[in-house]
Amino acid sequence: MVDCGEGTQISLRRSRVRFTKLQAIFISHLHGDHCFGLIGLISTFGMLGRTAPLHVYAPEDLRTILNEQLSLFCQGLGFEVVFHPVDTGLSKVVYEDRSLTVSTIPLDHRIPCCGYLFKEKPGRRHILRDMIDCYEILISQIDNIKDGADWTTPEGEVISNSRLTAPPDSTRSYAYCSDTRYIPDLYKLLKNVNVLYHESTYTQECSDRARLYYHSTAQQAAMVARDAHVNKLLLGHYSARYENEAGLLSEARAIFAESYLSDEGMTVKVL
Repeated sequence: MVDCGEGTQISLRRSRVRFTKLQAIFISHLHGDHCFGLIGLISTFGMLGRTAPLHVYAPEDLRTILNEQLSLFCQGLGFEVVFHPVDTGLSKVVYEDRSLTVSTIPLDHRIPCCGYLFKEKPGRRHILRDMIDCYEILISQIDNIKDGADWTTPEGEVISNSRLTAPPDSTRSYAYCSDTRYIPDLYKLLKNVNVLYHESTYTQECSDRARLYYHSTAQQAAMVARDAHVNKLLLGHYSARYENEAGLLSEARAIFAESYLSDEGMTVKVL
């Protein structure tokens, strides 16, 4: 999960996302709309009998606040809350498992703030079923071939891996750029991601206001998407001054055609 504002639990239930699936939460910065729901979610996990550790990645300043909240409201939790401080000024990998890495994206907001880049690791090659039958490949060797090994027949003929397998699936990536001023060089950290979420609080006519309050316009978000050659841009974090977001979308699409408005409960394929 990325950020955890008020109403997170309601949104999870509406989306039918099982609470037990959440293993890590990444907090971009310490403004309430991005972290006020965290302690309530942790408390609910405790009441549901969670035993697996929950990992929280966030700016260092959250550590003291979270520890105080845990001592006040969550005594006797049946699971460990593991806090991982992130340096919002650096782009570095903060999480890694067998299939995924998560890196920080330094942003420019009124307080320390970072986004997160989620990248799949390349998978293994796909062994071709007809090759298994043709060369009578042993089941015990299939994993080795998926990892790149050749196959030697009983007659001594070496069959190259490229004949035995198909390329792995394309990797996918998602970048989340939370509250930030426009950063001209930001695109360098986001090149060719499949889906980019970038805050777009204002239209360009409020660009001075955006700069004053360390936010971006829809046009600026689209410029980042264009320069990074992303596949799809999701706009979000709209100012309450707009009764609808059609103007934001129009402004973004004038720069980057594959721009879309994000909305609560929306499902987006990362392709």
